[in-house]
Amino acid sequence: MSTVTARPLSLVHVDFQDLYERHLCRHSQFGINVAHLAALFGLWYAVYALVYWLVRIEWVPVAMAAAYLAVMLPNLPARVTAVTALFLAIFVAAVVWLPPLPFWAYLVMIPVFYKLQAWSHKLFTVERDMTEFNKKYPKGPALFVVLLFYEVPIVLNYLLFGRKDWAA
Repeated sequence: MSTVTARPLSLVHVDFQDLYERHLCRHSQFGINVAHLAALFGLWYAVYALVYWLVRIEWVPVAMAAAYLAVMLPNLPARVTAVTALFLAIFVAAVVWLPPLPFWAYLVMIPVFYKLQAWSHKLFTVERDMTEFNKKYPKGPALFVVLLFYEVPIVLNYLLFGRKDWAA
């Protein structure tokens, strides 16, 4: 439950700008955002490619990406929606058009890219106080799911539209 709104944290009720400001507390450096986008691309690629490997139907990853974007659409600014849609189009094209890897390779990619994302925090260490955001967004499954869905649009927003937010 978000203590500010007294409304349960969910994918449906997200203040994108506030979530973006929270992101900046630990992710204000350009490099960590590039590392996270690369790791997220790899992680998502592995998951989508696993599904595609199993079904071999091209519209399935397209439908997955479209459903994801539909969930995000009400809470994203128009320009972030547009770049997220472009990211998804490139991403799905890669899943469908690149030669398939062995099934096990996708299973290995998931923890490797997850660890890459976690490892980037050791290299990029600028942090701001998150006390207020921790009150609004308590750790737990709901926050995990919200961040799982919103991290790509947040990072794209930072990299393409947040130049003023880049820390040294």
